[in-house]
Amino acid sequence: MTVVDVRHLAVGYDGREILHDVSLAVSGGEVVAILGANGSGKSTLIRTILGLVPAARGDIDLFGTAQRKFRDWARVGYVPQRLGAGSGVPATVGEVVASGRLARRGIFRPAGTADRAAVTAALEDVGLLDRIADPVSTLSGGQQQRTLIARALAGKPDLLVLDEPTAGVDAASQEAFAAALGRFAARGGTILLVAHELGPLRPLIDRAVVVHEGRIAHEGVPPEPAGHHADPGHDHVHPHAALEKAGICEWAPADRMTAG
Repeated sequence: MTVVDVRHLAVGYDGREILHDVSLAVSGGEVVAILGANGSGKSTLIRTILGLVPAARGDIDLFGTAQRKFRDWARVGYVPQRLGAGSGVPATVGEVVASGRLARRGIFRPAGTADRAAVTAALEDVGLLDRIADPVSTLSGGQQQRTLIARALAGKPDLLVLDEPTAGVDAASQEAFAAALGRFAARGGTILLVAHELGPLRPLIDRAVVVHEGRIAHEGVPPEPAGHHADPGHDHVHPHAALEKAGICEWAPADRMTAG
């Protein structure tokens, strides 16, 4: 089944077009990374898929339903880019993660046994169950991001959409992200994530989509890490010119890397 189907999408702000004729399909159980430099349009693409940014032209289907008619948002878990889970929020880790159940149970229905079990399982998945009663404001930046991933997992989604989940967080949290996402994918979940560099997530990725200047510049296997030399007989798999032009850290030399 095609979980996400984007056809000839165009998106613009203030009279300036950001995405130009973008088409992308993500199948059930697939893990797809959208790569690109700052300003390439990669975050705009997923925000438009989620309906957070309006499309100027084109069509988007989610689980076979036109996005404008799609209502089953409990099937979609979203982790935004570096949104501090504890920024001014006097809540515990458990309370933040429990909010991920609202789309599934409804706002006015009290939490039940299934909700509490889902929160526990999600926190176990990201390695933070021992912090369930702690204020989110006491966590490190990486732990707060792991809390947001747990919030998305608690809703038991079929599709996880993540916007630069490992950007600027510590190595331990990056490894925890990779392990949690690996378990989600192993259960048949579909993942669509935006990244500037893949790091420990790279082994999970089935397909990389490189966005450059609002267009898809390359689709295929993920680019190799810096310093890795691909088999010369397979240069067509990694079009280095396109990857370098798009500023992908996994391949581009260090002096050309830019932050996520």
